[in-house]
Amino acid sequence: MRVTASFRSARRTPFLQVSKSAIATIAAWLLAGWLVPGPLPVFAAIAALLVVQPSLNQSLTRAVERSVGVIAGVIVASALGIALGSSTWVILIAAAVALLAAWALKLTPGAANQVAISAILVLALGTATPLYAVDRVIETLIGALVGLIVNVALVPPVAVAPARQRIEALGDELSAALDRLADALATPQTPASLEELLLEARLMRPMRDAADEAVSDARDSLALNPRGRRHRDDLARLERLLDVFTPILTQVIGMTRAAYDRYDPSIVDEPSVRAIAEQLRRASHDVHLAVLRHRAPDATPASRATGDAASSPLEPPALTRPLDIGAPSEGHWVLVGSLLVDLHRIHEALGETANP
Repeated sequence: MRVTASFRSARRTPFLQVSKSAIATIAAWLLAGWLVPGPLPVFAAIAALLVVQPSLNQSLTRAVERSVGVIAGVIVASALGIALGSSTWVILIAAAVALLAAWALKLTPGAANQVAISAILVLALGTATPLYAVDRVIETLIGALVGLIVNVALVPPVAVAPARQRIEALGDELSAALDRLADALATPQTPASLEELLLEARLMRPMRDAADEAVSDARDSLALNPRGRRHRDDLARLERLLDVFTPILTQVIGMTRAAYDRYDPSIVDEPSVRAIAEQLRRASHDVHLAVLRHRAPDATPASRATGDAASSPLEPPALTRPLDIGAPSEGHWVLVGSLLVDLHRIHEALGETANP
């Protein structure tokens, strides 16, 4: 593993968030320095820097953690400083006492670390007096408030678009997986092609997990967000779409595994297997249709591809005709039965997309 992987991210933090962090830090420093004369407003700058987060909900949480941690740390440092002075050994004792106090109070890791950091800074940078302690608390509150205001005022972050992209990508891959499985049932396969088919099906699980994580991030970004109202309906539709895709994904992986385990070249001549392959292609069409409905409820697939608006409705679902299956051959009835059960569950799940 490369050494840089331990401290470098695969993606950069959005430039907007970096800009807001810089603005909040500078504004907090200047404002706290003007309102609270004395030592440099380090606490205000750090608070503002930490409070600017990818979502307002996280910003509020970080602001509370920071404020509670500073207040507790300042109290610990002031009490020990007044009683024992500000020697090096007192600073070390204060750090230990602060961590124990945070543990006893069951504070979050962020707040617990802040208690110890604040205690160390108060004793190392200033004089442990009640007035100094009060000034540092006020300074921190100013920094946290500035960070919140900057994050709200300058384009509050909304993370619905990444969730939409991941769910639509999952839908496209799920549709392709259904087509691949249908082709595998209708045409002879080699062991290598079956291995590839199963691998591609299983790779949809990480896509589903990434989509679920993106939805959680989107939900978090809309909490307390003044821009959230216009996006909540869209996010609700995305969540319903993910709820539909999840069981279909499970069934597709199960069907692929069954085909892999019980494959026989003669199944391509089995009428019931050919009928199931046709149903899988129809299911693929309907999964793709569900994605298109979310992208543009009143657009046709052709107009969506060209980007033109259209008033004509999308074509109807294809997985509607009842499947009439005769008795399969003796060597194939286990596979056919397994595929039929999973196909029925896919049919039920797709029925929920009628009203996206």
